[in-house]
Amino acid sequence: MQHVYKPTLYDRLEDLPEVLTGEILNGQLHAQPRPTGPHARAETELSIDIGSAYGRGRGGPGGWWIIVEPELHFIIDTEVAVPDLAGWRKTRMPQIPEGHRFEIVPDWICEILSPSTESKDRHIKMPIYAHYGVAYAWLVDPTQRSLEAYALDSGEWRLLAEVSGHDAIAAAPFDALTLELSNLWS
Repeated sequence: MQHVYKPTLYDRLEDLPEVLTGEILNGQLHAQPRPTGPHARAETELSIDIGSAYGRGRGGPGGWWIIVEPELHFIIDTEVAVPDLAGWRKTRMPQIPEGHRFEIVPDWICEILSPSTESKDRHIKMPIYAHYGVAYAWLVDPTQRSLEAYALDSGEWRLLAEVSGHDAIAAAPFDALTLELSNLWS
């Protein structure tokens, strides 16, 4: 009897075309197209502002790794999320992994919402991030021009701040930095 190889979910994720981002969330493979212009703009501006102040210590305290779209492996090849941005305190993750699998739970994640991903980001990924102990989460919506900052409190998300339009925010874990929201969408 010949055994037929059945690809795993992670094999299927790796076989996705490069124009798609794949994740394995709660045992299901999810794939979405690359971000739109407003989404990419918000992601880029946040990575510049936070990365400069917290990654490099320019105008901020430093001490963090800020990574764009890391492949988080909460359970190797089984529970795999790709947030738009993630951050680790260097005291918890002294070096960036050599491969593409990030196995240390980040201290912070940021999801940039779009009409096609908002439900998944809010109702599937946020509970997963809470379950695995991500301490802080931000949700940024370029369409609504808003930012919501959350902290994990006894396993539940607690809203720290919600701002919109052209407001500024200094929110944990990056409260030494005041972010001008207008930079994210203008």
